[in-house]
Amino acid sequence: MIEKKRLQNPDNRKTIRHEDFIAGIAKGMAILDSFGTDRHRMNISMAAERTGLTRAAARRHLLTLEYLGYLESDGHFFYLTPKVLKFSGAYLGAAYLPKISQSLLNLLTNQTSQIYSVMVLDGFEAITIARSAAHQQTDRVNPYGLHLGNRLPAHATSAGKVLLAHLPEQERLDWLDKYPLQRLTKYTYKHNQDFLNLLQQILEQGWCYSAEEHELGVHALAVPIFNSSLKVIAALNIVAPTGRITKAYMVDYILPLLQDTSRELRNLL
Repeated sequence: MIEKKRLQNPDNRKTIRHEDFIAGIAKGMAILDSFGTDRHRMNISMAAERTGLTRAAARRHLLTLEYLGYLESDGHFFYLTPKVLKFSGAYLGAAYLPKISQSLLNLLTNQTSQIYSVMVLDGFEAITIARSAAHQQTDRVNPYGLHLGNRLPAHATSAGKVLLAHLPEQERLDWLDKYPLQRLTKYTYKHNQDFLNLLQQILEQGWCYSAEEHELGVHALAVPIFNSSLKVIAALNIVAPTGRITKAYMVDYILPLLQDTSRELRNLL
């Protein structure tokens, strides 16, 4: 029997039979994925360059997505419409972890007057899927512009490094090979071996403190969130201005609270 050819997604390692793969959907999603915080508006040439499509193919996909209501155009540039939020809303409304996290995140904020988030790994970024309500904190600095769906470079954030540290060793190497380290501040790790040594240290100690690697004047602390099978599925973190709370306060007082909350979440998953 001839074995059917299979494709493998390098990000999540899922496989699919070649005859089941719909290239048109993949190309359309690549167009949507090419929009981001660094690129809100794109013309046809930009979309083609970012996706690897020809200009003709990029044009057809952009026009189709505009027709379907996911993009709008001013005649030259294309940009996302609110319709794309339908997907994130559906995820946040149905996913179990954001739901059960919310009350515990709010409790942490009530106890400490700081902001807390739950983040998951997606490619080279860590994504916020839940965060504590902080309506009483309108005068406080909100680092990174934290909000649901916010995406941050995993290698320069405490939550991202926790998630990377709990990948199998070969997957860590594959991740570094695919996503070369980018220096965002003078404190960002740039050399692979130093970064791998740091991930091993994080894995062994069970938490990560990160200072000014993504944004100057901001530091963060994160712990892993395990499911009932003891697999790390997310990270719980606090992000705060360096001038407001110290590293010692984070490690001595906040860390035990994060660890207790992580254990509560594991019992609920």
